[in-house]
Amino acid sequence: MKDEKIRLTDPEINPTPEVIEKAIGASYRAYQEFQKALVEFEIQHEWKYYPSPMCGKCWLARGQYRYTTPRGANKEKVIYWSSAWDGYFNVAIWFKEMNRAEILRADISDETRQLIRNAKVFGPKMQTFPVEFEVRNTEPLADIYTLIRYKKRLEA
Repeated sequence: MKDEKIRLTDPEINPTPEVIEKAIGASYRAYQEFQKALVEFEIQHEWKYYPSPMCGKCWLARGQYRYTTPRGANKEKVIYWSSAWDGYFNVAIWFKEMNRAEILRADISDETRQLIRNAKVFGPKMQTFPVEFEVRNTEPLADIYTLIRYKKRLEA
């Protein structure tokens, strides 16, 4: 990610499938696979422009899981954040530090385990860390799906 450039930075150009394909190039096939799988997970992939310099003044997508509790309350949970880069898309799934050990026991690749071990903790009070994937092909999708399942069932 060091030399690559974030894409979708113009607030006037909505991230349509054509715009996304042009931005991420050959990884668009993996993006389409990812989009199809979100239906199974009942996740809505929603793009929004964020004008903050902290996030690069760009379009970011968040994966929202909307559900109803046993008592009938409607809830929403952000499962992941996604962005478009030169030649790939990024998926970042944030977890609480207290869940790191459990996630490391998941059925995931050694490479993803290493990402989790190396993930830096943010926030003094609510310590969280991102597991970030640079998706250039379909290979990392299986681990992303496993972590999405974990994130959906974890509290908050």
